[in-house]
Amino acid sequence: MIQLQKLLVPTDFSEFSNHALRYGCEFAKRFGAQLHLLHVMDASLTMPDPIMGAPVSDAELNDLQNRAATAIEDLPESDWLIGIDHVKRVVQIGSPFVEIIRYAKQQEIDMIVLGTHGRTGLAHVLIGSTAERVIRKAPCPVLTVRPEEHDFVMP
Repeated sequence: MIQLQKLLVPTDFSEFSNHALRYGCEFAKRFGAQLHLLHVMDASLTMPDPIMGAPVSDAELNDLQNRAATAIEDLPESDWLIGIDHVKRVVQIGSPFVEIIRYAKQQEIDMIVLGTHGRTGLAHVLIGSTAERVIRKAPCPVLTVRPEEHDFVMP
């Protein structure tokens, strides 16, 4: 029998990750699992941009971190939390896919539930896919959720 004790739902606060969060909450309820929410601020914010110039200042970075910490505290919606005993919320700075993998290993996560934008073609090549990289390197199963495919239905 499959036992899920720790679920990780990475979020970028988009509708895509919010849709995946609904699935993560339902899995956490059904298995009595801990729900881990992770937001990774892209480290490229701290690097100088060759076109735009200076990186984000320390004050701006602190402001962004504070806003992300406030935003993640509001997740998930309160009615989604009914039946979930433990929610851990974390904000980190780094490469999103690297930090998701690192967190999953450190916390011994049993499954990652990840929203995907579903980009294809040139957009996928140019932008890349965090979800694809996580799937390739994750130490546990990864459930990807595309919002346009199936909507979540409460029984």
